[in-house]
Amino acid sequence: MSGTTDAAPDFLLLPDLAVRPLGGAVIWADDESFAEKENLIRPEAPGFRPATFGNKGQVYDGWETRRRRGPGGAAPAADDCDTAVVRLGVPGVVRGVVVDTAWFTGNYPPEISVDGLVVDGYPAAAEIAARTDWTPLVVRSKVSGDSANVFPVDRDDRVTHVRLRIHPDGGVARLRIHGEPKPDLRPVDSLPIDLAALESGGRVTDCSNRFYSQPLNLLLPDRSRVMGEGWETARRRDHGNDWVRVRLAGEGVPHLVEIDTSYYLFNSPGAATLTGIRADGTEIELLPRTALQPDTRHRLPIVAGEPVTEVRLDVYPDGGVARLRVIGTLTEAARERLRAELR
Repeated sequence: MSGTTDAAPDFLLLPDLAVRPLGGAVIWADDESFAEKENLIRPEAPGFRPATFGNKGQVYDGWETRRRRGPGGAAPAADDCDTAVVRLGVPGVVRGVVVDTAWFTGNYPPEISVDGLVVDGYPAAAEIAARTDWTPLVVRSKVSGDSANVFPVDRDDRVTHVRLRIHPDGGVARLRIHGEPKPDLRPVDSLPIDLAALESGGRVTDCSNRFYSQPLNLLLPDRSRVMGEGWETARRRDHGNDWVRVRLAGEGVPHLVEIDTSYYLFNSPGAATLTGIRADGTEIELLPRTALQPDTRHRLPIVAGEPVTEVRLDVYPDGGVARLRVIGTLTEAARERLRAELR
């Protein structure tokens, strides 16, 4: 398995389960002499300002460790490595990893490996790092400098944490862990939840257009802070409309939908509908065509009262939506299936 900068696999359309806005955290690293471990999961693309020096040298937007040395100044041993441990914002099945070495040209690690682990409860970070039952996700593989090194993962293990090892040392700008969210919903059981949220296990399966930004932004926690943190389509020049399809955390009965157009002032949709899709593929109207206002959180009741597994939001004709919330309750069958997946 090797990294490449040319491939654009389907897994890149899946959410980054480690990204900070989703709740990810870099909880432990054995070294961060030159640049902080927390940079690994920042949502924005890494930047660089040449000849910008701090007390520890050139400032890098990434995680950078010191140069390893063997005894008497010899080269490091073949198995020497530095390690960072990331708690995923949402547990899930990893389908692909991107190790981005942007701007690291003479100081990137020549090889990396990535492992996964399931952790119950809230043990200390050092305890997690010391565990010996990590499962390989990406075997030790070569990487290139100043590149987005892409690695597909062919495993169905659910993980809560990932471990990045760099062999033997160096700098990595970003670590992206793309996958299918599989959270533990047992604590909420039959309580109402946001069935569409990434942190509940919802995910975008398709959309008509992602010209300005990704539709998975719709399902992120918290409110957007700027226009670029939502989903915005290109301007349509035909008589059609844009849409996004979302697979819910499980079969559930929606009670309320929130369509948030915050920060979209002159480019919000004029109207929207919400359609529910049952397990057998048939459709039901959840929200009739409803006028939308700019920069507004629209909270709209749903009266259909039927279980669905997916929803489709249609916006007319185009524009931007910050967040989509589908508040409802999982069916008993869905709760049992989700519990079975965690056994």
